[in-house]
This record gives sequence, C-alpha cells and structure tokens, in this order.
Amino acid sequence: MVAYILNTGIGKYIRGVCMKISYKKLWMLLIQKDITKVTLRRDLGIAPGTMSKLNKGEEVAMSVLLRICEYLDCDVGDVCEFVKIYNE
Repeated sequence: MVAYILNTGIGKYIRGVCMKISYKKLWMLLIQKDITKVTLRRDLGIAPGTMSKLNKGEEVAMSVLLRICEYLDCDVGDVCEFVKIYNE
C-alpha cells in the first residue's frame, strides 16, 4: 500500500484524510501546572520561531517535544495529538 502525503498548509493529507497536529493538551497542562508559555520557553530555551509554530499548531521537532515532556514529566501523547480535519 502506498501512502500519499501532501502538505496542504492546514495539515497533512494522507490517504484521503487530512490530519493536523494539536497542542491543546500542552496548553491545558501548562494551565493545570500554573506554568506560562513564557516560562516554558525561557526554561527550555525554545527558540521564538519554534514557540510560534507551537502556537500556530504547526509541526515542531520531536526533540523539542521530548524536552517539553521531560520538563513537564509527561508523555508526548499528553502534550499533542493528531486531529482529523475531513475525509474525501
């Protein structure tokens, strides 16, 4: 089976399904732990461009997600998820 992957600007189009990454879980976790986005960025040394990507729901490097998980003592599934946008 061949996987067709196309970046549509709003997500990845894979086999007739458009998927988008969501960091909603990360933002909720920060609120629960009373940590601001500024504190997260400063403590982890996250580049402003990377923080912008997180805010826009764009892809970031797995190494960044792993640093966030280590900082928050959680699993990657606790900070992000893939959301189906539509079927064709």
